[in-house]
Amino acid sequence: MFIKVLIALIVAFVSVSAKIYFKEDFNSANWESRWVVPSGWKSKSELGEWKWTAGEHFADATDKGIQTSEDARFYGLSAKLDESFTNTGKDLVLQFSVKHEQELDCGGAYIKLLGDIDQSKFGGDSPYQIMFGPDICGYANRKTHVIFNYPPKNDNLLIKNEVKVETDRLTHLYTLWVKPDNTFEVLIDQTSVKSGSLQANWDFLEPTEIKDPSISKPADWVDLKKIPDPEDKKPDGWDDIPAEIPDPDATKPEDWDDEEDGSWEPPLIDNPAYKGAWKAKLIDNPDYKGEWVHPLIPNPNFVDDQELYVRAKGVTHIGFELWQVKSGTIFDDIIVTDDINEANAYADASYAKKKGPEKEKFDAAEEARRAESDAAAAASAASGSSGDEGDDDEDAHDEL
Repeated sequence: MFIKVLIALIVAFVSVSAKIYFKEDFNSANWESRWVVPSGWKSKSELGEWKWTAGEHFADATDKGIQTSEDARFYGLSAKLDESFTNTGKDLVLQFSVKHEQELDCGGAYIKLLGDIDQSKFGGDSPYQIMFGPDICGYANRKTHVIFNYPPKNDNLLIKNEVKVETDRLTHLYTLWVKPDNTFEVLIDQTSVKSGSLQANWDFLEPTEIKDPSISKPADWVDLKKIPDPEDKKPDGWDDIPAEIPDPDATKPEDWDDEEDGSWEPPLIDNPAYKGAWKAKLIDNPDYKGEWVHPLIPNPNFVDDQELYVRAKGVTHIGFELWQVKSGTIFDDIIVTDDINEANAYADASYAKKKGPEKEKFDAAEEARRAESDAAAAASAASGSSGDEGDDDEDAHDEL
């Protein structure tokens, strides 16, 4: 009985201590009062307009998001968190949904966590602490960015191994979860797609060991595994075999005129008897010592950091800073919290409810589109066939 009560108290404590720092579903018409377009970042002609919409295929017309609406434009937008967020001793969870209705060919769809900024000037050069989300440009660049700013290096560090990205025209949920045990997890549609240690997946720290600069490979070190056999000799007549020979099947053309065309010679073909330049066969090198391994020593520049996970330090704003060649991406259901359970609950109440009906409507629309296209193609083919027959009849009549 005591254990059950203790567990209940722990659960209650965790629930009470969990905090949501930002949440946005864009379902109210006054969403623009919470977000600022950076008019000081780009000129008005360069900035694309954000459209408030439920999209083309939706589960609920009242469930809206914000959509990029003009091609070849920059898109900027930022909002203030409910309170400053530093995740010391806490999880950090950043989650939002993305839907590319335009079949995005080149453009970003990521979100940023920021410190205190001038929202009117927020743009690509503004310092940020986290950049997370899809980035697509052609077939070579398709990934989910996970980038952390690391002040000791004064650098924005990319994850070493790229994270997959979804490229279809449906809504997908992207979740970044950073944990106090210095590990992380990236989830897409509430399914883990990448996880591990922060130290192993980003170049936060200098290597713990380096090659000993006072030691070099000995000059007499033999690391050649194979050598030509000194007793192997080139066969007699090897070099007398030409690489090409006259084609024995070629015949002089009947219209060839030696006086005008010169003396006829058959074309050359590869000689099947030619074996190439002679090389002695290889044998094991009796002096081979193996691959030389440079001895390592502790790196004097290595500085450990037990708080790699603290990637939010005084975060006060969240924002989008994007370029899109083809517009049409919808963003929705953003949450910043220190509890994965809060993010999951929000996903269950938003993304999970829309994904099924949305896909059904999308599939039905695609099926209707294909049927219409097939019918049009069939009608065009029938019309073309009928027209050809008519032309044939007219030709026949003209001949009469």
